[in-house]
This record gives sequence, structure tokens and C-alpha cells, in this order.
Amino acid sequence: MDYFIYKNGVLHAEGVAVPEIAASVGTPFYLYSTATFERHFTVFDEALNGLDHKIFFAMKANGNMAVLRLLAAMGAGMDVVSGGEYAKARAAGVAGDMIVFSGVGKTVDEMRQVLAGGIRQFNVESEPELRQLSRVATEMGKTAPVTLRVNPDVDARTHAKIATGKSENKFGIPMSKAREAYKKAARLPGIEVVGIDVHIGSQLTDLEPFRQAFTRVAALTGALRADGHTIRRLDLGGGLGIPYARSNEAPPLPMDYGQVIRETVGHLGCEIEIEPGRLIAGNAGILVSKVIYLKHGEGRDFLIIDAAMNDLIRPAMYDAHHDIVPVQEPPAGTALAPVDIVGPVCESGDTFSKQRPLPPLKSGDLVAFRSAGAYGAVMASEYNARPLIPEVLVKGDQFAVVRARPTYEDMISRDTLPAWMES
Repeated sequence: MDYFIYKNGVLHAEGVAVPEIAASVGTPFYLYSTATFERHFTVFDEALNGLDHKIFFAMKANGNMAVLRLLAAMGAGMDVVSGGEYAKARAAGVAGDMIVFSGVGKTVDEMRQVLAGGIRQFNVESEPELRQLSRVATEMGKTAPVTLRVNPDVDARTHAKIATGKSENKFGIPMSKAREAYKKAARLPGIEVVGIDVHIGSQLTDLEPFRQAFTRVAALTGALRADGHTIRRLDLGGGLGIPYARSNEAPPLPMDYGQVIRETVGHLGCEIEIEPGRLIAGNAGILVSKVIYLKHGEGRDFLIIDAAMNDLIRPAMYDAHHDIVPVQEPPAGTALAPVDIVGPVCESGDTFSKQRPLPPLKSGDLVAFRSAGAYGAVMASEYNARPLIPEVLVKGDQFAVVRARPTYEDMISRDTLPAWMES
């Protein structure tokens, strides 16, 4: 459920008409709904009702400071994968003991930063990382709480580029080597083993891979406890999918996901940690763009819009689908015609969709990309010297720009000339 709906023939974000925002900030821009964020977090929280649990928002999905502050106020912790994300989480008011640090390539500087600032746990991905963390923690006189991320070799049945739980993926320690890795961790100075971490991928639309992975984690928990380890937390990652194509997708509900957790690991007496990102943020945001031209090509028409692949790269990178709708609701029975929806970047890959049936649109009309709140703005770039686009947050009948569009002067001023070029 989201709060982007047509009212009187015009798309609204909660109580604000989208054209009103477009007139104020210009296009393209990202638009987020406070009410949708709040509902999605609440649904996840309710799905785990009765279990000792904590929810850590995966910041890689959406790192806007206003979004982080909103979710933190509801009780969310943060799952971070870099020193920059850690700094943003702390700046948003998130306490160190509500942050988990994931990622396969944590650097020494990041380890020092996080140990100095406070952390709930490191989700350690490899034995070399574990040894490095031990050295850094010992040098600082700190103890690093850790879970080891295990790779359960489970096919998440998702896009190959966002699958993370198969043996050929770069993530985690193979399940077959986990007991030996935990034995080594227990012997290292500066390390405190607190639990197990697992994450098998993103945009999962089937619960069976979760069930398989969590069942293997439950068995590992028993084996590690028999080996003398204290396993009090299970970090089960994220990955639950959202409906990008509303006409034919029906991903599992958070309540059903919660039931899988109860059935597989609920009896272990562990605190359950989950790290949703996409499900909380995805449908809480849209990308609004304006039609520049309708071009009649050889055998097909092209709808050229002012958003581009640098603003939303998912279609170019993953062949990802986003429902695209006109901001002015077409009358019932309006005939649809196929068009290729493309941006202005000088790449053939700057194509959002091919032969998408849409009602007639003309220069100046607004369109909205649904389900753009996750992995949209965070993956944007300034390719072709196109400024990053604004992010706008709506609450009821109010809206505010929560990241402004930089000017050309802002972009140019970031570069500096070497001394020998100064005149």
C-alpha cells in the first residue's frame, strides 16, 4: 500500500498534488511519502510481534537524511555498509548500539571509525576481515561484537546481480567452514561472538529460499552452541520483494515472512534482527519527470523525457521494470499505444522501457515512475554533467525539498585546477 493516488484526475502524494510540487522544484525529482514509510515500517514490526526483534533499515536503499530521521524516530536501527553511511546514520540521530555494519570490504579506517563511535555489531564476511578487526580492536583497547555472515548456498531465485546467498557469490563464509571460523573467532583477542548473520539476496518473491536459509541457520545455531559459543542474535538480513509491476506481481506479505521466521528459528530464544530496505522504501517514492518530445521513428514512437539513466539506473543495469503513469489521469476508455520511454543521455542504454502501452502524451506532460523510493536516488550520478535531482518529502498537505538540486556552479566548483594551470 502507498499514498500516491489520483484525486480529481490528478496524481497526489498524500494531500499534495504532484503538479504543484513540479511547479515549485522543477523536473525531474524524487518524491517520498511519510505516511508510506510509516506504514511499511509498522507492517514489518507487526509481522514480528511476539518475537524479541529489532529492525535495521538497509541504508543502501535510501540514504536521505530526512528519511533516516523519520525511520529512526519510529525505532528503526540502521544497517550500514560504509563509513559514509555510518556517519550519516549517526548524524541522523541513530545511536551506535542501533547500527550494524555489513559489507565485504570494510577498511581499517572504517573499523577504527566505527569502534570509536560505537556499534551494535560487525557482520563479518571473511576470516581475513575477522583477523584484521581483531588487530584494530586490540590496538584501540576495544572489544568488537561480531556475527559471522554465513553463505547457506541457497538459490534466492532473483536477478543474478542481486543474489548473494549462493556458493559462487562473494558474500559470507561457506556454511561448511562456519564452525571452524567461529572457533577461530572465539580465540581472537578483541572479538566477542554474539550471533550469526545471513542474507541471501534482494527482491525475493518466494518465501521458500528464506525457509531453506533460516532452517540451515537454525541447525548451525545448535551446532555452535554445542561447541560452546554464545549465540544470542540471529541477523536474518532483508530481501523481501515489492510489486514493481502491479498488474501481475504478488510478492509475499511481511506477515507471512514473519511466520517463516517463527517456524524456523523462533524456538531458539535468540533476538531476531532483520534488515529490510526495499520493502520499506521502494513504494514510498516515485520519480516525476516531464515529457520533452514525442518522436515518431521508423516503426515505433519514442517518448523522450527529462529524467535519464543517471537519475534512475535500475532499468539500464537490471532491465528493471517500473510502472510509469501519467500524472494527469486519462479518462476511462482512453486508447493506449506502445512507446519507447527514453532519456536524453547519449547512450542507447538510456531506455526505461520499450513498447510500453501508454495513453497519448505530449511535450510538457508529467509522468511518474512508481516504486522508485529504493535504489533510485542513492544510485544516481552526474553522468553527462547532469545535476543530481532533488528529493522531496511529503507529510499530509506539506512538502519540503530534503535534497536540493545542485547548480552548474556547484558542480564546477568541486573540481580544482593544479597549480601549474593557474594563470
